[in-house]
Amino acid sequence: MAPTETQSQGQPVNLSSLPIPQLTSIKNQLTQELQHLTNSFTQLRAAQTKFRDCITSIRNGVEKGEKREGTGFYVEKTPPAAQLFYTSKVDELGKNLKDLEKIVHGKQGSLNVVEDVLRQKMINESTTSSHDAKGGGGNG
Repeated sequence: MAPTETQSQGQPVNLSSLPIPQLTSIKNQLTQELQHLTNSFTQLRAAQTKFRDCITSIRNGVEKGEKREGTGFYVEKTPPAAQLFYTSKVDELGKNLKDLEKIVHGKQGSLNVVEDVLRQKMINESTTSSHDAKGGGGNG
């Protein structure tokens, strides 16, 4: 079975049938997407750590928790309410991180397939061109 990559329209494409420049373009696009997703993953993990630090601060005796609302205002919360808020944020980010991790693994798998097909095509092209340069089976 030939390796395939899904296009945006959802139709599978036989990667082996694509020319090297197009495969290179797909590889570059997947690499950029993977880099962006990895950066997002790192930022989400950092946010999760900050929320955990907030929970630790509350447990260590902060009397009132303040959280900044999306409106730019601060809202005071009791320690249990603030702890509940930050715990829900940690859990929500954890779910998002798991979902993002699956996407990253999928993109990495797609990138590996494209790289394998590209590598094979380049080997085949180099073998064909070197064979042709030697006279390729003529009666000489």
